[in-house]
Amino acid sequence: MATTATTNAHDDLQRSAREHLLLHFTKHAAAYGDPVKGTPPARDLLVLERGEGPCVFDTRGRRYVDALSSLFCSQIGYSYGEEMTAAIAGQLSTLAFNTNWNTAHPAAIELAEQLAERAPGDLNHVFFTNGGSEAVESMWKIAREYYRAIGQPQRTKAIARHIAYHGVTLGALSFTGVPGFKEGFGTPPIDVTHVSNTNRFRAPEGDDEAAFTARLLQEVRDAIAAAGADEVAVIIAEPVQNAGGCLTPPAGYWKGLREIADQHGILLVADSVICGFGRMGNWLGIEQEGVVPDMVTTAKGITSAYLAGGAVFVGDKVAAGLHDPATVLRHGITFGGHPAMAAVGLKNIEIFERDGVLENVRQHEAYLGARMNELRSLPIVGDVRGQGFFWAVELVADEAAGRFDQAQRDDLLRGFLPGRLLEAGLIARADDRGDSVLQIAPPLISDTGVLDEIVGALGDVLTDAGTHMGVAGATSSTPSTTSEVH
Repeated sequence: MATTATTNAHDDLQRSAREHLLLHFTKHAAAYGDPVKGTPPARDLLVLERGEGPCVFDTRGRRYVDALSSLFCSQIGYSYGEEMTAAIAGQLSTLAFNTNWNTAHPAAIELAEQLAERAPGDLNHVFFTNGGSEAVESMWKIAREYYRAIGQPQRTKAIARHIAYHGVTLGALSFTGVPGFKEGFGTPPIDVTHVSNTNRFRAPEGDDEAAFTARLLQEVRDAIAAAGADEVAVIIAEPVQNAGGCLTPPAGYWKGLREIADQHGILLVADSVICGFGRMGNWLGIEQEGVVPDMVTTAKGITSAYLAGGAVFVGDKVAAGLHDPATVLRHGITFGGHPAMAAVGLKNIEIFERDGVLENVRQHEAYLGARMNELRSLPIVGDVRGQGFFWAVELVADEAAGRFDQAQRDDLLRGFLPGRLLEAGLIARADDRGDSVLQIAPPLISDTGVLDEIVGALGDVLTDAGTHMGVAGATSSTPSTTSEVH
């Protein structure tokens, strides 16, 4: 039970947040209440003040399993603060800051080398940023400079996918395929054609994966032809698409993209901001597809969020264009590759390898997938999909996998689920940028006990959600917190 002192601190923080803190991607009237109408919020703002292992604790001391890794960022959880603090202190006491604008510093050089050594193929060059949107912006400007250098300045168009999220700065927003994020911000500065994503749940091909792959790739070819093959600069896609709910690619899809890009002289870009740094059990989240992109955008897990950071990996072909004597890379970010960020990135790599983080994901991926698939027994669950430590359930309105309408989605995803998840001691993500989904992305240090706790809590929450939404048969039994699948 919270002490009076804790309660007072909690209440003070709630008041101060309402008066001063603007939240990201938030409907403030819902989060803080409507001061004009005098309407209070439905629940207090979740304010977290401490973390330990895969768990976080709020200002009332309540424990939650962070089944979202703090928005796909906290790969190694919350117990490495002392090591990271030592790394930061060692760097700041030596050199507090230097840019990478026509100069460099040892930590950035070493981190670039360490990252290049772990990247597949010829992704040997690294441009540092502060986050994912900046990485996507940087990728585009690097691509444009490359094409100018090789005498193809007319390549100003791109191919991306519907519902995909690639960032919110205006350039990155051009690639983002979520209409609601774009409306109201004017004409996108980049000409992007959006093609179908890899959601096979309601695909007309059913279980015919080869036909599904063929249709998707033909759509890409048709989009390139319509845009003008000699005007398209990049094809950008996530290895596993986040928005829409962990959309995995069918067999042959990425190899097909590689062939199409090579045929037309287009750069293939993997946006691994979410999938990289262990989420798929490897470094960049694309290795399992057996292709090497021309560029890879990353962020989030590059520092396991102990400091802000991001990067663009650039292959030798593109880097050669940038080294043309007449070419200037007209792009820079003041704090990109900050010495402290680089020190944390190096320590993050050390921890990954010392503590077997990638191996832990690979060891437990099948177990997590089997546990998640047990949720199919719930009537509100229409589909379960994912890879590595990145999974989603798609929520449906009836046995025919009908979609919830807008009012129902608002009730379920923004009304019922957020509070019920916290009540269950779980941080997960309810979203409807595509269809109605609930996502998890556990810290990569999670063992079977933590994974069981997550899936057990999801089962309880989704059973109640089915009852709340009146989905037929919603009283079916839920997955237990243990499993015979190992």
